[in-house]
Amino acid sequence: MEQSIYLLLDSKGTPIARGRIQGSTGGPFWQIQVEDGKIDEILEHKRLKLLSITDAGPSYEGTIVRSRNDMIQLEVTKLNQDAGDMRKNLRVAVRFQSLIYPLTGDWRGRRAVESNDLSCGGVAFFTDHSLQVGEQLEIVIPVTSQPLVLKCQVLRLRPTERASCVLYAAKFVDMCEDEETLLREAVFNLQLRGRPKAS
Repeated sequence: MEQSIYLLLDSKGTPIARGRIQGSTGGPFWQIQVEDGKIDEILEHKRLKLLSITDAGPSYEGTIVRSRNDMIQLEVTKLNQDAGDMRKNLRVAVRFQSLIYPLTGDWRGRRAVESNDLSCGGVAFFTDHSLQVGEQLEIVIPVTSQPLVLKCQVLRLRPTERASCVLYAAKFVDMCEDEETLLREAVFNLQLRGRPKAS
């Protein structure tokens, strides 16, 4: 069985590190090997939230009971709040050049866009072309381990300082499980990489 990998977040929901479950998750006590060499950061917190990277299962909260080297033991309870919402709201600022293709709307071909941020639930991007709210399109996401072409729906225009571009927010629709997993891993990895190092 593949070991479950969790994103470890502080009490405010800020990602701190990745952890790999060791042994059983059947009882209230979990053993977690902290990856990325961030055990010291983890130990600054008494309580952690755990969000699975490898599957869309529930999220958990745990109290650190003990630690040794890069291993921690947590007393874990399942969180009542929807893990899917937590994942979708975990938004990471990331800039990449990409392309969109129309599925609905009155334009053809492709258009260049630049991302503003990305989450497991959607993407915000700049473009100098006009799009309609509700319009469906495909967007290339190049920051996953394999580039993805995902279907999305334009939700709204967002305020922006840029005079020449419009910032659109779009939600992903009709993703398969493999696409969700690749996207989740990319968002979590970008989130951890983008965190300022503790001084």
